Amino acid sequence: MKNRIIFSLLFILMVTFNTSAKQDKYVKHTVAQGETITMIAQKYKVTPYDIYKLNPDSQKGIELNSVLLIPPTVAESSFSAEPKQTSPKAPGNPTTHLVQPKETLFSLSRQYGVTVEAIKSANAELLKDGLKTGQTIKVPTSSGIVPTTIVAAPAKAVVKETPKAVVKSEPKTEMAKGNTTYHIIEPKETKYGISKKYGMTIQELERLNPAIVNDFPVGLKLVVSGNPEAKPVVESNKVKEEAPKSPAVSTKKYLEEYVVRPKETISSIASDYGMTEQELIALNPELKKGVKLGMILRVPKGQRKEPIKKEQGNLLKNMNTNARKQLALLLPFNISKIESDTVNSTQARLKKDKFLNMTLDFYSGALMAIDSARVLGMNVDIKILDSQETKNTSNVTTLATDHKLNAMDAVIGPFYQANVEKLAEILEPTKTPVISPLSKESGKKFSNLYQSMPSLDQMRASIFEFMRGKGGNVVAVVDPKKGSVKQYLQENQAGTRIIGLTAKNTFSADSLKVCLKKDKMNYVVLASESTGMILATTNAMLAFQKDYQVQLVIMEPNETLDFEEISLTRLTKLKLLYPSLTRPNESIEANQFDAKYKKLNKIIPNAYAIRGFDVTFDTLLRLSQEKTFEETIQNDDSEQIENKFNYNPNSTYGYSNNGIYILYYDIDLSIKEAS
Repeated sequence: MKNRIIFSLLFILMVTFNTSAKQDKYVKHTVAQGETITMIAQKYKVTPYDIYKLNPDSQKGIELNSVLLIPPTVAESSFSAEPKQTSPKAPGNPTTHLVQPKETLFSLSRQYGVTVEAIKSANAELLKDGLKTGQTIKVPTSSGIVPTTIVAAPAKAVVKETPKAVVKSEPKTEMAKGNTTYHIIEPKETKYGISKKYGMTIQELERLNPAIVNDFPVGLKLVVSGNPEAKPVVESNKVKEEAPKSPAVSTKKYLEEYVVRPKETISSIASDYGMTEQELIALNPELKKGVKLGMILRVPKGQRKEPIKKEQGNLLKNMNTNARKQLALLLPFNISKIESDTVNSTQARLKKDKFLNMTLDFYSGALMAIDSARVLGMNVDIKILDSQETKNTSNVTTLATDHKLNAMDAVIGPFYQANVEKLAEILEPTKTPVISPLSKESGKKFSNLYQSMPSLDQMRASIFEFMRGKGGNVVAVVDPKKGSVKQYLQENQAGTRIIGLTAKNTFSADSLKVCLKKDKMNYVVLASESTGMILATTNAMLAFQKDYQVQLVIMEPNETLDFEEISLTRLTKLKLLYPSLTRPNESIEANQFDAKYKKLNKIIPNAYAIRGFDVTFDTLLRLSQEKTFEETIQNDDSEQIENKFNYNPNSTYGYSNNGIYILYYDIDLSIKEAS
């Protein structure tokens, strides 16, 4: 079977399924001397926000001769440089909207406060082939007033000189008719800072401005309630603006205590409360020395953003097959190497090239996912490209240019971490999602990078979170050779008691016994590859079962446990508990998958083939929704044949999959999921 795949790849370097390329027409503008974003926006009749959207780095400033991408002029866009006075319309009278890149019916429904079905109904003929960039659609409104998002360039401070005083006007606040107050977002501002300035909660700010729920662009004009806290204070010869009071000196009724959890950082905690790191440190000066597990912090009361409860299985129920999407797979076939190999035959190469075998297995699973997507009617064009990669080299830069990967709705691959990060960096300006399919490493973070494989640290953290969630007593037996594990426990799992070893660095049953508690489950975390230490520890645990509840735990795979000296019965009696990327699945669907794969490929699917199916099918499902890819990541989990996809935002940028199973050996010699 693999010979057949390789021979087909020799003739077809790129496999394309229903391919139709997108064409986004942008103008390139070279920055001239003295130009600002506002001036450039006025020149092209767009808004500063439109420019920031395509050129994220421009928020930090623009340099002479740098090149900016400018979107096409939008005559009737939902964004305007000045507030529009919308005259009342009869109920149901629609407005128009020019569709921008990456917009969906779901995002437009949220922007205009109407249902997806209402937009579809008003554009039945136009949307036959799905929503496309550049279309002008009608947006109905039941209230008669079309809600618009108003964007303006940050206003400049105006300085008026008086004989005895200098008065600086408030640059970010303006009053409109009807006592509505507007605030323009400036660089480095946060939801927390703005909400406090106007005596609001973050929830109130988001309710008034739905556009900032998932985004917070500089230059956006917000509707705020009340007046800013700043008041002029007269000092001798000048009048100066009093800064809003720091949260650190607010009265206690506005603060509450928060206990730092495992793996949390200053950045992640600040993000959860809608603050900057500086604002959190102002409340808690002790954070200047770093954050520690169990530390009690002062945080704004009621401001924590509760994690969104993700729904399982909604992706399959809510598919949208109207809009056509594009997906590219970058897989390391390295066909040029196969063609130039005059020494080894294809069969000989397959016997010794493990990386090629892994690639072909992943590819075979991906093809089954594509076939399943077609059966379900998903409307996705797919390109399969040869990434020609090694650990240190790849052709992703060329592929990105030649195949216009920035026009794709998502890209899976390459395999190696350095290469997938390079591609994410190239495609970050267009926010094209890049899914890393196999790498467990973590390196540079990009806002459009999705790590589908949980890292070792995530695996370790998940098992401790499970044990603590059960209220267990956690102790650890750590081999002297496992210094890094000991350091990890001391730095990240401070509540874990590490038992002492003898003078000869061997296990002592008495040292374990004194750490056990009779009223709790005692989780014994074993970190050793020594057969002798494993046998000694498990012998003691089996003896202690008469008086204590004990369960054996490992944090990561341990091949020593597979040796004949350590019987399976021993491990089942102690109900070995461990984190896993995959689960055993005996469902009807899983058995049908195995049978179909075997029929096509004459073999049972291995872990890489199943991984290829699971990653590809999860991505195809997410592309086949009304929501954007990122919105599905934030709202929906997915569970496929063996793998679970539960993406969470990193503390800086991008997303990591925390889809980890906690499994155990049961006494019937089966592996089950712990609950």
